[in-house]
Amino acid sequence: MKPLIRLFFRSLRIALGPVMLLWERLSRPQAVQRTPAQQALIAQDCRSLALYQFKTCPFCLKVRQEMHRLALPIEKRDAQHDAHHKAELVQGSGRDQVPCLQVTDANGQVQWMQDSAVIIGYLNQRFGVSA
Repeated sequence: MKPLIRLFFRSLRIALGPVMLLWERLSRPQAVQRTPAQQALIAQDCRSLALYQFKTCPFCLKVRQEMHRLALPIEKRDAQHDAHHKAELVQGSGRDQVPCLQVTDANGQVQWMQDSAVIIGYLNQRFGVSA
């Protein structure tokens, strides 16, 4: 019975994956507008960040939508199909749960955030545009 359930969910992911990616593209929020100098500073800050993700994970999709809204050029690392990135994720965070944001500070200390709500809150706090 267990292999049958796995086959069902794998088939469901295969069928819904393209629909989810299309939905992400169509529902993409308007990106914030910054001056070129401000955006250059943001891009510099984003070099210390990396998002470990699965392409069709709904929680990863939420984080990517927020990254687009805030115009953040954060490196995205595929932890589903890239064994090296998956190994980095498991070694660093202790789990293979995505989305996971790797934050490296100026001293080289690494922090791992593994909840989409926590990641979105962090990104808004650090890069959000005040009204």
